[in-house]
Amino acid sequence: MKKFVLAAGFAMALATSAFASQCPKLMAQIDEAMKTATVDDATKAKVMELYEKGKAEHESGDHAASEADLGEAMKLLGI
Repeated sequence: MKKFVLAAGFAMALATSAFASQCPKLMAQIDEAMKTATVDDATKAKVMELYEKGKAEHESGDHAASEADLGEAMKLLGI
């Protein structure tokens, strides 16, 4: 029984870290896209606003909200 509880806890820890690592990957994609973005300045400003909000949410542990905001930023950039 102890082994089962430990295995379940370990699996949950791995799953949580896998989801948490998605945010930095999305931020890196946005960083790369911004280098060559051809969108107007207003769109770039909105992208950066969503990026900063998503980064703050990631750092506070709200990964679902972070991914949503970063995803919206990516849509604005066409990625």
